[in-house]
Amino acid sequence: MTDWLVAIILGIVEGLTEFLPVSSTGHLILATELLGYDAGRWAIFNIAIQPGAILAIVVLYWRTFMDVLKGLFTLESGAVAFVRNLLLAFFPAVVLGLAFGDIIEVMLENAVIVAWALIIGGFAILIVEKYAKPQESGGVAALSVKQSAMIGLVQCLAMIPGVSRSGATILGAMSLGIDRKTAAEFSFFLALPTLSGATLLQLFKHRDQVSMDDMGLIGIGFFVSFIVAWVVIKAFLAVVTRYGFGPFAWYRIVAGTAALIWLAQR
Repeated sequence: MTDWLVAIILGIVEGLTEFLPVSSTGHLILATELLGYDAGRWAIFNIAIQPGAILAIVVLYWRTFMDVLKGLFTLESGAVAFVRNLLLAFFPAVVLGLAFGDIIEVMLENAVIVAWALIIGGFAILIVEKYAKPQESGGVAALSVKQSAMIGLVQCLAMIPGVSRSGATILGAMSLGIDRKTAAEFSFFLALPTLSGATLLQLFKHRDQVSMDDMGLIGIGFFVSFIVAWVVIKAFLAVVTRYGFGPFAWYRIVAGTAALIWLAQR
């Protein structure tokens, strides 16, 4: 299999899974294992194509971001609260990411951790879906300081590959009584500072591993992940509003179990 085809496949995986509660990082690690490629070699590529998925959020919610930007200039309360809540939720990831970055990088090469995290996360989704009592919360700007900070702390669990950043934030929000739609959108918006920061940090730390020869592959992965993420995000809210997160939970459990079986037989 050529590197170009691998780049396309990984771009599809990134776009499909970045904003679903199934762990994009975990799936990218498992995908490189299944394809027989060195996970360490493709780790930087997997990080570099994340901005493609992030761009899909910017394009789909550009009106929201424009309204917030305009509101900040006039200190409109809703715009200020929107930015405040995102920054509060982003801050814990900054602190823990800088403190435990080396440990996190080691885990990124362990497919067994991914498989177990998928299974455990699947059961966690089923538990939250059954016992959480979400109520209409009025959108991201209406969340309290405490709710935003708590969601940020829960998001840090996603530093374990396979946990899922979007899954952790959505479940954390629902556990705090926030409705599914607001929880999902908060997760989307929080992806911008979180993933952008993580991508820039990792690319800076490993800048010596990125060459001009890699730019073509990264460009393909970036474009493919953008297109796929754009389609997935548009469909995601409709699916969870109608069916909840149960289907994703069972997928995680099945995928994690299958991965463990496959890894044990290698």
